[in-house]
Amino acid sequence: MKTKFIIISGGVISGLGKGVISASIAFLLKRSGFSVEPIKCENYLNIDAGTINPIEHGDVFLCADGTEADMDLGTYERFLQEEMGKENFVTMGKIYKTVIDKERRFEYKGKDLSAIPYITDQIQEFWIKAANKKNADFVIVELGGTVGEYQNALYYEAARILNLKNPDNTLFIHLAYMPFPKHLGEPKTKPIQLSVITLRTLGINPDFLVVRSEIPVDKKRREKIALYCNLDPSGIISAPDVNSIYEIPLLLKKQDLHKKILSKFTLKPKRQNFLDWEKLNQRVKRIRKKPPTAKIAIVGKYFKTGDYELKDAYASLFSAIDHAGFFWGKNIDTEWISAEEVDKFGPERFLKNADGIIVPIGWGKRGAEGMIKAAGYARDKKIPYLGLCYGMQLAVVSFARDILGWKNANTEENDPKTPYPVIHFIPEQRELIKKRAYGGTMRLGDWSAKVKENTYTHKIYAKYESFSDKKNSIIIERHRHRYEFNNKYAKDFEKAGLVISARSLKEGLVEFIEIPKNIHPFYIGTQAHPEYKSTPLKPHPVFIEFLRVISRLTR
Repeated sequence: MKTKFIIISGGVISGLGKGVISASIAFLLKRSGFSVEPIKCENYLNIDAGTINPIEHGDVFLCADGTEADMDLGTYERFLQEEMGKENFVTMGKIYKTVIDKERRFEYKGKDLSAIPYITDQIQEFWIKAANKKNADFVIVELGGTVGEYQNALYYEAARILNLKNPDNTLFIHLAYMPFPKHLGEPKTKPIQLSVITLRTLGINPDFLVVRSEIPVDKKRREKIALYCNLDPSGIISAPDVNSIYEIPLLLKKQDLHKKILSKFTLKPKRQNFLDWEKLNQRVKRIRKKPPTAKIAIVGKYFKTGDYELKDAYASLFSAIDHAGFFWGKNIDTEWISAEEVDKFGPERFLKNADGIIVPIGWGKRGAEGMIKAAGYARDKKIPYLGLCYGMQLAVVSFARDILGWKNANTEENDPKTPYPVIHFIPEQRELIKKRAYGGTMRLGDWSAKVKENTYTHKIYAKYESFSDKKNSIIIERHRHRYEFNNKYAKDFEKAGLVISARSLKEGLVEFIEIPKNIHPFYIGTQAHPEYKSTPLKPHPVFIEFLRVISRLTR
């Protein structure tokens, strides 16, 4: 077997950053001249992440091929500058369904199936298939959850068996947390020791141990962890808190983790190419020292979880804003605003100090009226506005109510009986979507669109050289929705001043709407999700221009 497998597990607590560590290791190996294929293994029984509440799961990352995956695939894309897809994401539900479907087709010839070896074999088959498809030198397998959970035990067993079959081509890296209780005045290593003991009871001995903590690992703790975890001190890698996740690859590089990994496989770097990433981080450090120059209000519905607020549901959006900030050298302040609060108390209370307003992805009625009010407030007050998917749809609803005078206009999703269904589900689209996308009635993944010349949208894509086909003004963006702009009302909107600036290439579905620049400095809505294509080295043009306008207005 040519491909080398690096299995990355986690211990003590979840949320340590296995995705960032996995992406960083993949980055280092790729920049050392090797082809790399990362895979995220999730524990849940869902087939994919598409139907999971984003408050529970976080940002559902949308891939070009329509795969609805864990947000870690977004980290892989942003670090590797490569598109991820269905080969890079597996759930326990997907594994079980594959085995059950095979059994129903009598592919096992009447065998009495059990989890071992049939589920574990299927897991390995998935990993190997991903390796073979791209002829990868390395497959980085990120195991979801923490060691010791019953939900992910079969992934660990699959990894153990893979190592048993191919010991020279398998390597284990364990990520564990070292807490620093302030009342004690020193970090404690016992949780890491117990985590590694649990890992070893599963038949896996880590080759490297990445220690996550608030502070770097000192010499004393390094030696203690190495002794109790049966490792050489050189195998202990420190991963303290940093200001930016984009520092992590260089932090691991400084400790020669990539060289140590290659040495385990008796390999050496073919080349080393880190200059652009080093320049990026130098730029980010300078930016983070500056005071914020503008405030962007994100009016969303997936921030609150219990008594706490998290931005995980919009992780790709926040990353895209950061990337645009890197491009212009600006430190941007973002404010998270509940759409339900906007509806209850009015937009003036929350948005009067905003330099820009974004209404992002959303589903269903809850909070929709607050988003509609935010879109109308931005339009009337001439505040730069960017509507993403649901944010575009509700901007259309706002325009219909306020400008066209259709007071009961709505999306069919929220009011099936509305007399003005300006956003609707196209009946003839059903079979088309089933043939073209994984989600059945969803429009998922990459879709091509033609941008209308002499529109602001066209100028943006031309200015930042982002057409996939410049001659024909074609763009390719990712989609994740099932309701569309109702073309029945297109002429009414256009007569009232709303510009339809892009339509899908084959179906004529509305992709971008805008208010002309001579009326509004920046008012654009897109049915697409440009946030999923933005990377730190190549920010998306829509976000670049959005931030340029905001920065110009706030001078």
